[in-house]
Amino acid sequence: MLQPIFHYGIHTIVPLVVAIYFFSKNWKLAFIIMLSTMLIDFDHLLASPIFDANRCSINYHPLHSNIAIGLYGFLLLPKKTRLLGLGLCIHILADWVDCQLM
Repeated sequence: MLQPIFHYGIHTIVPLVVAIYFFSKNWKLAFIIMLSTMLIDFDHLLASPIFDANRCSINYHPLHSNIAIGLYGFLLLPKKTRLLGLGLCIHILADWVDCQLM
């Protein structure tokens, strides 16, 4: 029951809070950029079935693999890619919490 609330809350509320708190001058753009990282969920289209409520995304889908997650961490370092890296890491955090609540 709480799983979808935590999952989608982390996907949306955490980027909004981070955007407002750390990027106050351009918080709307920062929020949109971090929210756009949900596009990595297109890798779910490669799975069969496409959606399974009882499947952990971490290490199942290619863009949710340990290698990809490591690359997302490196995106935090350069200033130009920091928002993407932050959004991707928050996305993975949401999926990890989802896995823990299964």
